[in-house]
Amino acid sequence: MTHKIRLLIAKPGLDGHDRGAKIVARALRNAGMEVIYTGLHQTVEAIVEAAIQEDVDMIGLSVLSGAHMTVFPKVKKLLEERGAGHIKVMGGGIIPEDDMESLKGEGIDRLFGPGTDTAKIVEYIQAAVA
Repeated sequence: MTHKIRLLIAKPGLDGHDRGAKIVARALRNAGMEVIYTGLHQTVEAIVEAAIQEDVDMIGLSVLSGAHMTVFPKVKKLLEERGAGHIKVMGGGIIPEDDMESLKGEGIDRLFGPGTDTAKIVEYIQAAVA
């Protein structure tokens, strides 16, 4: 039996636009992955707790609010503090290229911009978790 990839998709903070997160979640489910969607307005602490409790392989954060330089590193730090540093963190949203590079340097696995083909996201996750 092969390992079924488990992901947590989350919308941190006050950002209330979740259409993209729902589209990505649906594409991942259609690709055979197990997806837990936490809904809108989640705290970083709640996201990390849910990821640990659900024993996910990866967290996908959708950030459109401009808080990406705060949210992504905080999630990564809390995972490490909780002994769950093995959980990968990826995401997407409105994130400038320079910020994407900085976040990758801080241990964020991959970031996708608006309009990314969901097939590319699926392929990335399958390779990253394999």
